[in-house]
Amino acid sequence: MTAKKSRPLILVSNDDGIFSNGIKALAETAAEFGDIEVVAPDRQQSAVGHAITVTTPLRARPFQLDNRFSGRAVNGTPADCIKLAHDKLLDRKPDLVVSGINHGSNAGINIIYSGTVSAATEGTVLGYPSIAFSCTDYDEDADMTGCREAARRVIRYVLDNGLKRGVTLNVNAPSGPLKGLRWARQAESRYVEEFEGRVDPHNRDYYWMTGKFELLEQNGGSDIDILEKGFASITPIQYDLTAKDVLRSLENTEL
Repeated sequence: MTAKKSRPLILVSNDDGIFSNGIKALAETAAEFGDIEVVAPDRQQSAVGHAITVTTPLRARPFQLDNRFSGRAVNGTPADCIKLAHDKLLDRKPDLVVSGINHGSNAGINIIYSGTVSAATEGTVLGYPSIAFSCTDYDEDADMTGCREAARRVIRYVLDNGLKRGVTLNVNAPSGPLKGLRWARQAESRYVEEFEGRVDPHNRDYYWMTGKFELLEQNGGSDIDILEKGFASITPIQYDLTAKDVLRSLENTEL
């Protein structure tokens, strides 16, 4: 008699916190393909990048998401959540790690700062196929119809085909219906920050960061270009930061 094959286990996390609409949408979509475990921050953790907690103890509180999905709320960063799930919280190792759906774009330079992308990247570091999902609309009640369809297609692709070790997929989609999916590179971009000086009620100085996003290229084919045309973008990214072409050019250079 052939043993019944278990459904894939999909670990779901994010950086907006366990009560965001985005993580509910992603958990519901991922549940079409496997069993779901949610391990996510217990509060907003946007723009924390790949930070990990080393000076305070981590606590994982059991919770139910929409009375449907079981999981843990962690008083740490998105990367903490994936590390803790991997080592202590799951009964079996996940077949896939998904992070999101983030409220706001994680295209261009946002990849560097994003806790959503970092949760997925941590999954890749630990050896799991991993995907980050973001909606370009920052509204908590944004229409995620297209984002969910993009997630559906990309999750199916990765479960069927796997991913090269060391590679994470970063998916961004506009709100509303899905126009289509396009592979794209990361756009060259940056933030031009300004710090506004203020004074609190106790007459103490403090600073509030403002500024604007700046696109440093006008070439087609980037994730931002694809999004501006109304499509969802898929960008393969890696945590190996070596500038390999520069290294090759310098290998025989003596200092």
